This record gives sequence, structure tokens and C-alpha cells, in this order.
Amino acid sequence: MTDFSKASWCIKFGPLPVRLFLIFLLIGPAGQAFSQGAGKSYHPKPFIHPGISQQRADLDLMKKRVLAGEQPWKGAFDRILKSARLDFDPKPFTHVIRGSYGSPAIGGSELSSGAGQAYNLSILWYVTGERKYADKAIEIINAWSARLWDFDDNDAKLLAGWTGHVFCNAAEILKYSNSGWQQKDITQFKHMLLSAYYPLITGFFPEANGNWDAAIMDTMLGIAIFCDDHVMFDKVIDHYLFGEGNSGITKYVYPNGQCQESTRDQSHTQLGLGELAQTCQIAWTQGVDLYGAAQNRLALGFEYTSRYMLGKDVDAYGEISSKGRKGFNDIYESVYRHYHDVKGLEMPYTKLAADTNRNRAGLSLLTSVRAPLPGAVNLAGNTPLVPVKIAERAGANVLTGTVPAVPGKVFRVGPEGSIQAALDSCAASGGSVLLEKGVYTVQTSLKITSGITLAGQGKETVLFVDPKINPDKTGTAIINQGPEMSDVTIRDLVIEGAMTPQPSSDPNQDRRQRSYQMAQPRAGIVFMGLYEGQMKNIRMERITVRNCTKNGVAITGATGVTISRCDFSDNGSSVVPGNGIHHNLLIAHVREASITGSRMDTSPWGNGVSVTESSKITLTGNEFARNRLNGLYVADSREVVADGNLIEGNDGDGIGFDVHTVASSGGSLQNNRAWYNGKRGINPSGIKGVLMKGNMISSNAMTQ
Repeated sequence: MTDFSKASWCIKFGPLPVRLFLIFLLIGPAGQAFSQGAGKSYHPKPFIHPGISQQRADLDLMKKRVLAGEQPWKGAFDRILKSARLDFDPKPFTHVIRGSYGSPAIGGSELSSGAGQAYNLSILWYVTGERKYADKAIEIINAWSARLWDFDDNDAKLLAGWTGHVFCNAAEILKYSNSGWQQKDITQFKHMLLSAYYPLITGFFPEANGNWDAAIMDTMLGIAIFCDDHVMFDKVIDHYLFGEGNSGITKYVYPNGQCQESTRDQSHTQLGLGELAQTCQIAWTQGVDLYGAAQNRLALGFEYTSRYMLGKDVDAYGEISSKGRKGFNDIYESVYRHYHDVKGLEMPYTKLAADTNRNRAGLSLLTSVRAPLPGAVNLAGNTPLVPVKIAERAGANVLTGTVPAVPGKVFRVGPEGSIQAALDSCAASGGSVLLEKGVYTVQTSLKITSGITLAGQGKETVLFVDPKINPDKTGTAIINQGPEMSDVTIRDLVIEGAMTPQPSSDPNQDRRQRSYQMAQPRAGIVFMGLYEGQMKNIRMERITVRNCTKNGVAITGATGVTISRCDFSDNGSSVVPGNGIHHNLLIAHVREASITGSRMDTSPWGNGVSVTESSKITLTGNEFARNRLNGLYVADSREVVADGNLIEGNDGDGIGFDVHTVASSGGSLQNNRAWYNGKRGINPSGIKGVLMKGNMISSNAMTQ
């Protein structure tokens, strides 16, 4: 059980040439191996200078190619030369204000244009050696660092993230290239970074969509290197790996490559990916490999997004947005060059995306130039990029084509019909209730009795409990008629717990709508018995339950529970009686349950799965990811078996055990991949006699 080292998975399992090369890369510039984990020192001192987006060897190679007239670099240089302005008049502001989506806007555009001009001019200076470019870049930086005091309003942190790393790259080149920049002015610039920029972004902003913290990490790394602050540098690396909320690489890019903002629009998605890529580029300049984190997770995000941008279909949880689909951001070149040329990964869609921009690119193309590492082998894209396929498809979106047959007499219901009336008729005669496609606004909780199958037709069958008209105020979509319920199946439908049946395409906006204390209580499915094992034979297949403020699904007092290929995600908020009480899936006082091929992700305040005072619970091939507490929580239970699950990006433990009255015992934890969790991969305190074998526990914030 070791922490993550550079490209550890490729070193263990990759082709021999890749393994040998990456073992070489494991040694930092000072010859010191390093490992990753929260609170660790990631960088062998001292920092390399210049050393933000490029080292001196990178800058010199870029300069050589431009002066030799090599394409596409000469073309990129000419475009920068055309856009750079020696007559540029910097207009600094003392207080820079940017509101939501740029309104109000005071000084923000001037700051952005000033930073961009300074970086372009510093590149022109480095390539040509003409002092006029250095002088103008210095003039711009000095003007702002003598004036800027603070940022304010909604987008303040975002604007700081967008501009700080641009200024830092320009300043790093000027400081270490005999540009004539005076020491007093360098000190003044450093003061601006540490007084105006860093205090604003020091706490990051994980509550916002992930592109915010990606930009903040990009800038904070630049500040850390320019100011030779190793503590700040380590803080950013920790945040990239383990950041809470929407931060961190496993929070922003899912195992299939889908991004946190893919359902929002492709412009913001590319913005987030681009800032993460620049963060990786800066870290790599200093010998720290963030590109390889989570088995090259960033590469998966780029391939997924560029595939979709190029008009191809992709599998998605939720509805991936076509907004911004045809507008490629200039972010693909350096990422493709790194993963293809250095790591040897096939990146066909990212390559095509880079090709579309190459004849228009300027700064991004020049800063993608990296000098070969000593002894490096050109791997030339020999290795396929492989996504993690555990619980690859789950929920109501799995069903396509023909609806599987339902047992017994079939009661069909359309969106205007009464589901409860059909359930009551079915209870009297036996059989199944089959819902057509459509949105069903439920006025009160649906009550299910024994011997019933309730089936929809996949993701287009949606049950929605409208909190405005629900008379009993329970806000629960489905409950059991009585505690003796048995032989019930629910399958192939969506239970929507948001405030509207068509929630905002911005997933973070949905979270804000349902995370406050006094939100309307809304749950998905709640089946409650009066003693352990009372309800019998409950089966759920291909169900999506999402956006509930209380539990997505709660089953207490049952035996014989089967949950297969379901997606219970984004449930469990901070409503009364308090945060940490509600989860994506709650299992309590249950005997003999099987949970397979399902996703229990992104609970804003709870666990992915909570198992208490239960026995013979088997969890196989599931994904428990990005939950506020633990991926899987177990207390006072017997014979819990977790086998082959992907457990990542949870803010607590991947698998956490607790003791209320008695330690959990028996069962086994085998072949689980528990990584990039905010505490431990598996926290074994509170268990006895549990077999632990074959688990891949690495890259968690706390060691075992």
C-alpha cells in the first residue's frame, strides 16, 4: 500500500519500454524520488528558473525553431508579432471588479489585456533579443503592480485565476533573461502577487464549477514558483489531487472521460480542461507529474470532449450539452504533445482537435514546445488510452430499444393517467404497471404493495414529486404501503428530486438549489420495515435517482434486496435534521443484499452508500465517487463483502468503518480500487476478522 508515484500504473502494468522510461522519469531533477499524498513535499528544492510553463531549454528550443523558420512555430510567432502592440497603453485600476458573467465590469478587461500583452511581448523579447519588447512588457507589469490593491464581486476569484498565471509567466521570463527589469520593480510585482492575488485565492473556491479552481490552481502554481514558495506549491498539488467539491482531477473528470461541466456547455468544459492542462504543464516543468494522475485522467477528459466536439456520440450521465460544441478552444496542442510524445498514448480525437487550431494558434503553440528529457525515448503513441470501465453504464440511460417484458397482467399508464390507481388495480389482481415515456408529476407519494413490478421505458420515463403541490409534505416519490411488503421490482425509470422536472443544465446550480438547510425535503424511494428482515425480495434495476435533498434510496428492515445497474447520484443534502444524515443509498437492518454494477456518486453532504446494522451485504463492481463523506460507510454490520469496486474522489475515506456499539466483522474487501480520496483508501478501524486482499490502495491523502 503505497502512495502514488509518477505514472505508477504504467510502471506496474505498461509495456516494458514505457515502464523503463517512466521509471527514469520517477527521479526528479535533483535525483530524488518523490511520492504524492496530502501534506507531503512534492518538489526537490530549489525551484528551476525560469520554470513556469517552460524551462530555459524549452524556451531555447522554441526560439531555435522560430528563427530557423520551422512551421508551425514560425507562423505562430508571426501571429503573436502581429497582435503585440508596442503602443499599448496599460490602464491599471486600484480596485478591479467583475460581477457574474462580467457585469459589472471595472478594470477586468484592462487587466486581462495587459497580462496577455505582457506575456506576448516577453516571448518576442526572448526570441528576438530586441529590448523594445522587454521594455514594453516591463512597463505593463510595473503599471499594474504599482496600482492594483484588490478584486471584488462575484467573479473576482475567477478573474484572478485567469490573469495571474499569465503575468507570472511573463515576469518569470523577464526576471531570468537579463531584460533590464529592476530589482525594486520585481519586488513590487511580488508584492502585488502576495497582497492582491494570493489572499483572494488562497482558499480556492470548490463551491463553484470546476473551471474556477482549475484557473486558481494554474495561477497559484505560478505565484509559488515566482516567489519560491514551496509550501504554496505543495498546497496546489494537494488540491489538484484531493480538492473538495468540484475541485481535483477526479472531481472534474469522471472515469469515462465525462467532465463535471459536460452537461452545462462545451465552452466552460474546455475552459476547465485547459486550466487543468496548464496546471499540469507548470508542475511538469518542475519535475512533478500531474498529467499521469488517476491513470492519465486528464487525457481521458480531453479525448471525451474532443470526440464530442468533433461530432461523435459519447456515453453520458445526464444530457450532455451541445451548446458551444462547434467552438474549439485553443487548449489541445500541449496536451496532445505531452501524452503522445512523452507518455506514448494514442490520442486520436485530441490530435484532430489540435489540428483544427494549429494554423490559428499563437502563444499556445509556442509554449507547447518542450525540450526532450535526457535519455528519453520517443514513444510515438504506441499505447491505447484506456478508461476505467467499472460500472461504466448504469441507471435509466442503459435501456435502449425494446422494453423488456414485464410479468403478469400489464396495466399501462400514460403521463396523464393515475399511477396510484394502476398500482392499486395491480395489487388486487397481480401483474405489472408499465409507464409510457413522459414526465409524471406525482401529487403524493406512490404506495407500493406486494407482488408488483413498476417499470418505465428508460431515461424518458421520469417521476417527479412537485414540492409545491405535494399535500403530505413528505416529498418522497415511492414508499411501501405496509411493512409486510414483499416481491417488488422497480426498473427502467428516473426519479427526479430537483425543484423542477427539467433541472438546470448547470449541475452546480442544481446543487446550490438543494443544499441549503431549509430546502423542501425530497427523497426518491423509501421502504421501511419495523424489524430486521420484515420486507422481502425487493429488486431495483436500471433506475436513476438524482437530486434528492434526503436519501436517494433508503431501505430499512428487509431481506433479499437486489440493486443492479442503478445510478443513485447527487442525493443527500444539508436539510434537517442535518448534514451527513442523508445519502445516495441507505441500507439499515437489512439481511442479504446484493448491489452490483451501480453508481453512487456526488452526494453533496452524505455517503455514497451507508450500511448500518446489517448482514450479508455484497457490493460488486460499483462506482462510489466524489461524495462529501465516504464512498462506502459501514457500521455495526456483519459479513459485508466489497469486491471490484471503484472508489475515488470522496472527501472522506474510500471505505470507512465505524463503531456505534460493536465492531463490524466477517466478510471481505477484495480487488477494490480506492484512490484519490480525501482521507484513507480503506480505513480498517472498527472491523475484525475481515479479509483484505488484492485491493489497489494508492494516491489517497492519508496513508493506510
